Amino acid sequence: MKIEHLPYPEAERGNETDNYFGTEVPDPYRWLENDSSEATAAWVKAENEVTFDYLSKIPFRQAIKDRLTELWNYPQESAPTKKGDWLYFSRNDGLQNQAVIYRRASQGAEAEVFLDPNQLSDDGTVALASTSFSKDGKYFAFATAASGSDWVEIHVMETESKRQLDDCIKWAKFSGATWSADGKGFYYSRYDEPKDGVFTSKNEYQKVYYHQVGTPQSADRLVYTDPKHPLRYFSAWESDDSRWTFISSSEGTSGSEILYKRNTDSSFNVLLQGFTHDYSIVECENDQLYVMSNEGAENYNLIKIDLNDPSKREVVIAEKETLLERVSAAGGCLMAVYLEDAQNKVYQYRMDGSLIREVTLPGIGTIDGFNGEKEDTQLYYSITTFTSPATSYSFDIESGKSTLYLRPEVAFNPDDFTTEQIFFTSKDGTRVPMFVSYKKGLKLNGNNPCYLYGYGGFQINLTPSFSPSSIMFMEQGGIYVFVTLRGGLEYGEKWHKAGMLENKQNVFDDFISAAKYLIDNRYTSSKKLAIAGGSNGGLLVGACEVQRPDLFAVCLPSVGVMDMLRYHKFTIGWGWVVEYGSSDNPEQFEYLYKYSPLHNIKKGEKYPATLITTADHDDRVVPAHSFKFAAQMQYAQAGDAPILIRIDSKAGHGAGKPVSKRIDEATDCYAFLFQNTNTPYVTVEQMKEK
Repeated sequence: MKIEHLPYPEAERGNETDNYFGTEVPDPYRWLENDSSEATAAWVKAENEVTFDYLSKIPFRQAIKDRLTELWNYPQESAPTKKGDWLYFSRNDGLQNQAVIYRRASQGAEAEVFLDPNQLSDDGTVALASTSFSKDGKYFAFATAASGSDWVEIHVMETESKRQLDDCIKWAKFSGATWSADGKGFYYSRYDEPKDGVFTSKNEYQKVYYHQVGTPQSADRLVYTDPKHPLRYFSAWESDDSRWTFISSSEGTSGSEILYKRNTDSSFNVLLQGFTHDYSIVECENDQLYVMSNEGAENYNLIKIDLNDPSKREVVIAEKETLLERVSAAGGCLMAVYLEDAQNKVYQYRMDGSLIREVTLPGIGTIDGFNGEKEDTQLYYSITTFTSPATSYSFDIESGKSTLYLRPEVAFNPDDFTTEQIFFTSKDGTRVPMFVSYKKGLKLNGNNPCYLYGYGGFQINLTPSFSPSSIMFMEQGGIYVFVTLRGGLEYGEKWHKAGMLENKQNVFDDFISAAKYLIDNRYTSSKKLAIAGGSNGGLLVGACEVQRPDLFAVCLPSVGVMDMLRYHKFTIGWGWVVEYGSSDNPEQFEYLYKYSPLHNIKKGEKYPATLITTADHDDRVVPAHSFKFAAQMQYAQAGDAPILIRIDSKAGHGAGKPVSKRIDEATDCYAFLFQNTNTPYVTVEQMKEK
């Protein structure tokens, strides 16, 4: 059944034009960048009316929501972490908007509520952005984010009494609390209070402070600032013996620098020069600093630096052919997690780098955990797959034995589904993998709806993850695909560099090649294929949609970076210049202009059905990106497929989004997908009758 949508709202086309090195670039919807203006508010209201009127007419929308609610409604519990005398873990009974932090005295003991974030707001829109304990477990710091904003407030609890103290830290961003070794206070990073445009103005001059518990923020001690470099991030960390303090600095999302000082000294010195390579501190023990590094090791290694004589460096864990994803120091050992074809393996080493064992894992998937303190004898971890949520295990450090800790009970049978990893060839001949999940027994006849998801950037690895939405989609005969695009770090820094800056088009070519493979091999067809991605993945969807509108039936760009010429002018966008480049640079302008989704929309083109999603409190990728993209797409569309934008309220970039909002958004995206791929929705009851 074809659904007619209301007329698109009138969007005035202004005369704003920018000159980039002799190239005139019109920006007719510049006025939509002002998200606090009455004109923008009126446009947002009118667009939502069109969108929700259309969605309300989809006859199976409520049935999808009912099934998603059933699938979401299972107890979700994290692997525990030992702090002080307690095991702490998070748990969501199923449909709680935010997971609750619990604790128990020992494994198997009765649990008690420690902190319930659902009590922080009436609608679940205040979420925990980060948490940390003092080393002795006496204090607990938690950072809260309201309505999905990147701005956080840091609060402190006394763990024994569960009493919240008066401490309150404001204007922190991309920072939690990093406790000092003595547990009397913590380090954090903040910006000055914005003079205007809290959710849109550019953030500059991040500073590091030390806060002593029980004192007002006004008394906090400035630890580090760099007025010569306003566009850098800074964070602090102190060694467990209180002898050293380190500052990690970066100019964007990759490349870092490490500064250090003895705590008896007054100033910091450069230990590891920035910003060509990436450095991550793992541990500091006996004046020896353990650092994960990709300097001279594109797949990363672990090095040890003598802080008394930094020229003395040695490799503790050598680079392998597979990516060293992370290392943790716990129980007197080093736990190294590797990524092999986007799936994890774990190795246990002594502190001198000698191998103890490869950890025998009870399954294949994405590993989380293996963190702890030096004194711990038991660690915890979890394994997640595309067809099963996180299952938790305990790990005995001495024997290397894993024991099942908790397997969640779900409203479906994971054995009904299967995942295969397929390798295809991209445009330039590069071999690229993707995970393809579907219901067992599915016939590959070219008539299956397909949800193709990608990201491809910022060194972010796309590994197996679980989503109730994907189960619902596969129940309906859908094929759920995750592509391991270049730009991530799955195959080391070389893989990342092949998808950044002037090589960004490779990412889009990989995604388009994945789509072609799925069509050519009869997994799906162009009339049944939907593409989706968020943030940098929203850019991916937007770019592929305007480059190959003939290839897809449905496009679902979420909180995407759509204006590649102006992204760096808002909030924290300057931090992505190391990944994308900047239109202020003539050479980089040329390639940005060639793929920028907003600037490559052609009037008179027939574009696929498009549902753009964004939110009013997104201060990571400001909603103006999606606003301008939607207005230009509606203006240009020559076909009959709908171009709609769904603008959520009291929501941000995605982190901490309440379960109720996640279900609502998933419902609308999948209802739109089924409607525009002509895929009938079959209820569970109807399936049983068949």
